[in-house]
Amino acid sequence: MEEPLHKPNTTVRPSDDSLRIIRLARRVKRLIILAITVVVFAVVGLAGFLLYLRSQPLPPISFSQSSQVLDVNGELIDSFHGGRNRHIVTLKDISPHMIQATLAIEDRRFYQHFGFDPIGLARAVWINLQNMELDQGASTLTQQLARNLFLSHERTFTRKIKELLYAVQLEMEYTKDEIFAMYLNQIYFGHGAYGVQAASQMYFGKNASDLTLEESALLAGVMKSWKYYSPYMDMERSKSRQKLILETMADQGLVTASEAQSAYDRRLDLKPLEEKQPSKAPYFRDYVRSVAVGKLGIDEKLYDSGGVTVYTTLDLRAQQIAEETMAKYLENHQDLQSALVAIDPRNGHIRAMVGGRDYESNQYNRVVSNSRQPGSSFKPFLYLTALQHEGFSAATRFKSEPTVFTYDDGRKTYSPKNFRNKYKNDYVDLRYAMSRSDNIYAVNTILQVGADKVIETARSLGMRSPMKPLPSLALGTFPVSPLEMASAFGTIANQGVRVEPVVILKIVDSYGRVIYSSTPKAERVVEAKYTYVLTHLMESVFNDGGTGNRVAKLVKRPVAGKTGTTDTDAWMVGFTPELATAVWVGHDKGRSISSVEAHTASPMFAEFTERTLETVPPKLFEVPDGVAMVYIDPATGMLATEDCPEARLESFIAGTEPTQYCTVHSGDPEPLNTNDNGSKEKNKGWWEDLKRWWNS
Repeated sequence: MEEPLHKPNTTVRPSDDSLRIIRLARRVKRLIILAITVVVFAVVGLAGFLLYLRSQPLPPISFSQSSQVLDVNGELIDSFHGGRNRHIVTLKDISPHMIQATLAIEDRRFYQHFGFDPIGLARAVWINLQNMELDQGASTLTQQLARNLFLSHERTFTRKIKELLYAVQLEMEYTKDEIFAMYLNQIYFGHGAYGVQAASQMYFGKNASDLTLEESALLAGVMKSWKYYSPYMDMERSKSRQKLILETMADQGLVTASEAQSAYDRRLDLKPLEEKQPSKAPYFRDYVRSVAVGKLGIDEKLYDSGGVTVYTTLDLRAQQIAEETMAKYLENHQDLQSALVAIDPRNGHIRAMVGGRDYESNQYNRVVSNSRQPGSSFKPFLYLTALQHEGFSAATRFKSEPTVFTYDDGRKTYSPKNFRNKYKNDYVDLRYAMSRSDNIYAVNTILQVGADKVIETARSLGMRSPMKPLPSLALGTFPVSPLEMASAFGTIANQGVRVEPVVILKIVDSYGRVIYSSTPKAERVVEAKYTYVLTHLMESVFNDGGTGNRVAKLVKRPVAGKTGTTDTDAWMVGFTPELATAVWVGHDKGRSISSVEAHTASPMFAEFTERTLETVPPKLFEVPDGVAMVYIDPATGMLATEDCPEARLESFIAGTEPTQYCTVHSGDPEPLNTNDNGSKEKNKGWWEDLKRWWNS
């Protein structure tokens, strides 16, 4: 029997259970593939998103911080911060206790997360969803920093998302230590203190590096809300928060329970909360700013709130003496104004500056204002010019009497007058004219040497105010500033070496980098022999009959100077080898000054000079080469003999001293300094003069 061409189908169909397993396996496979795909896309998307965030620049980070102005000894003159008292410090300059306390209470997993804490965030989201409110923030330190730097404090989901994104960017841009340092430097601790350094100084009067465990726990508590936890606001709440932080640190093993309890029990040496003290030298502080910004080109924002430290030339001790002296002599003159500036002539350093009697009521700095006539205090520039003019010396004489001078080729006349119309009505020499401020002598001199030459001399000494070559220039009719006068007189005191006034020694930024350093230039503008002869003449201003004689007893050291008086101004400008000082008194509105008011300038100068230099031994003005000291007869200008009744030791530029002996008082002239054998006694008269001066 033949077999059939096709065999019957003997395949067994799978059971339903098997089919279900197969289908399930296929679904699981598809789900796994889908999950892998989703993960891959998520990773790729996250990586792309992170790359995008990395490519996006963060908003500029700039911490406004306090700038400081220091005196020459490093003492604080003033600090300013545009409303934010902050001093940036590095993490290594912060106490480890402060670092641990902050991490314990604010973000214990700070060094493990990447900008936000998923565990803390999940917990906060769950609580917020339950309450349908944004009560829980769960912000990490990085998120808090992002919020404080770039965002507002409104409680919205949008702000929270931005905060998280900025936090991630910060983590990608900076190291953990850098983020932590920024956080501690920007956080607000209340009462105007931003950052841990300013807070440490305000609360405890110490640097952040020196904070103890108990102090650190207290400050870490203040960070949450200074209005609630500041010890100045509520000590009980502040201590309660401190205890919580100490216990948290103990729970985390950062300290032992015993150490935490001991820290809580220890008494806090809290500083009294003080209002910001006014500047110790406000006129000077303002002048320093004008020099830094206007002359040196320092950026205003950097200067005002960039944390710079400005090292200046001011001596706060001298400044205090200047302010006290001015207050003393203006006490009985309610409307009288004054200005005082003192310069070290050896280096140009401004040691004291008072621009008016009361900064709070009037910030106008009269020290730098070139709006007041110097009067006769200008004459030393005239006579310095004359001493360099051929044929002129201390023995040069003019007649002191009412005189009508002609100038401009006879086309113009000038009729100066002496103070109170007092004239010698006889010939007087330069010393007499200097000490008594004879105006007729001064105009005779300027017409002989030339007003243009006088202006050249004044310019070489540092005078920058406008002047015209007129005979009245000799009497100080063109306005100048006290700063110019002090600086110019300082050049004379420095034997003709000009040093530009220096107010800023250096400026250091918040990172300790020197961004400006003073390099003063010393330049000889007059030979020392001329300045010495002039100085010797100016000393007579304080002798009997001199315009500064009334204050001679106040100064117990060699001093040279010149007074100046106009209808509206009174001046006393003078110097020792160590200090050149200009004092001006007058009224802002230019009204006439009384004789009583005018007499306040000289004693102000004298008392300031003596008190400031009281610890400095008196020093004679050094006699340079090229100076001859001889005795002359003032009545004739010739060499004095023993018969001359008023012989005077006088200084001359070597070669210009008189060579003829006076014959008016004796027919047979004999040198003044001789002994019984007829030999000269070298310097005996000079030494006797010095002893007489010292004893007086």
